[in-house]
Amino acid sequence: MFNNFVDLMEFVKKENIKMVDFKVITLPGRWNHLTIPVERLNEKTFSEGIGFDGSSYGYSTIEDSDMCFIPDMTTAFVDPYCKVPTISMIANIYTIGKNAGRFSGDPRYIAEKAEALIKKLGIADEFVIGPEFEFYVFDNISFETEHHHQEVTINSKQAPWSTNEKGDNYGYKVPFQRGYHIGLPYDSNNDLRSEMVMELQEMGVPVKYHHHEVGAAGQLEIEVELGGMTKMADATMMAKYVIKNEAINHGKTATFMPKPLYGEAGSGMHVHMLLKKNGENLFYDAKGYSGMSETALYFIGGILKHSKALLGFTNPSTNSYKRLVPGFEAPVSICFATGNRSSVIRIPGYVKDSSKRRFEFRPSDATANPYMAYAALLMAGIDGIVNKIDPTKEGFGPYDVNVFDLPEEERKKIGALPKSLEEALDELKKDYDFLIRDGVFDEHFINNWISYKYNKELVKVAPVPSPVEFGLYYDL
Repeated sequence: MFNNFVDLMEFVKKENIKMVDFKVITLPGRWNHLTIPVERLNEKTFSEGIGFDGSSYGYSTIEDSDMCFIPDMTTAFVDPYCKVPTISMIANIYTIGKNAGRFSGDPRYIAEKAEALIKKLGIADEFVIGPEFEFYVFDNISFETEHHHQEVTINSKQAPWSTNEKGDNYGYKVPFQRGYHIGLPYDSNNDLRSEMVMELQEMGVPVKYHHHEVGAAGQLEIEVELGGMTKMADATMMAKYVIKNEAINHGKTATFMPKPLYGEAGSGMHVHMLLKKNGENLFYDAKGYSGMSETALYFIGGILKHSKALLGFTNPSTNSYKRLVPGFEAPVSICFATGNRSSVIRIPGYVKDSSKRRFEFRPSDATANPYMAYAALLMAGIDGIVNKIDPTKEGFGPYDVNVFDLPEEERKKIGALPKSLEEALDELKKDYDFLIRDGVFDEHFINNWISYKYNKELVKVAPVPSPVEFGLYYDL
């Protein structure tokens, strides 16, 4: 929003801004924040930064936790969810002391390094992506995990199970798994989505469209326009911020959990992608398979070859793998195709504009830290281009058929994605050399990420019994 301190301060004075807020990404991918009165803002803030405890963000140990963040004023936006007039900025993380400088494990810095690498290698000028945000909006949720009691209760007024609800019940319930593009009055969250979109556009995030998704109980989608990778990672964090807060402002609650409802459609974050050089789309070739160039196919080859390891970053929650199961348009087959929603890589058949000819990576979901997930995808693609990984020669397709209709012997030739977070992390342990090229990721950071996921998440989920287990084993 601003390129210099003078313009920033003129805006602050003109708009009567009272507070300045700094948003800093944690290792798992949440925004933490710190706020100062506008009188405390000066030019040193953008050179010396503000100190914080890096161990609380997941980046360091307690005995060596001092870090600082320096805000990026180009990311500034007026925060619509603060009652006191507030301007917010995304900040970068720095180390302090004798080795002061950009923190190599700052997810935003990792994304910037990946973007710089494609330029350094002469491959492209820009990695352009477009994420699709799928999420659920519920009217209420409660959950509890105790030694003697585990419970989740979800309320959605538009869900088919709420037909007998008393009070404000007008009878228009979305049929089970029939919510895709459903119209009013069934689509009771239409105006909420429109307000989310207006806020996003006000914050500089252009939106392509919004609509109801398949899930009957309030599954929605907002898709943004294509943009540069780091900018779109920023936009991903802004989108999650707006969607969650706008839902609360309307007395509802939004979640990006990949599979919050048993038997319902899961929520993914498909990532469309292409490379540009000198303004030209490097992924387009009219003579190539489905309009894809050799460069695009090598990029696809790299992603598919490393797809199992990639899921350690693109699908980093235990809940992610409850979505990645056959039967819900979820991609589980390590292959590519045109228009095939069960494949890891799908080339959209509806994109006719050569400047936007692209493919999408379908497994990812919004529990990912977007900077790390997008950077990992780019690094896999770079590896494919550098090593000329031909996806057809590697046996990845194309499979322009429903892979589940293939004869069993043919199906066995197609690899499957990991079935759990633990399996994905094990794959990442074995296959990360492509990520540490030119120091984009580093080995210490990857090991810290894997350790964090094991010690903070897997060990918490694994010992908790579920109601399904009681049904299966209680009487044995």
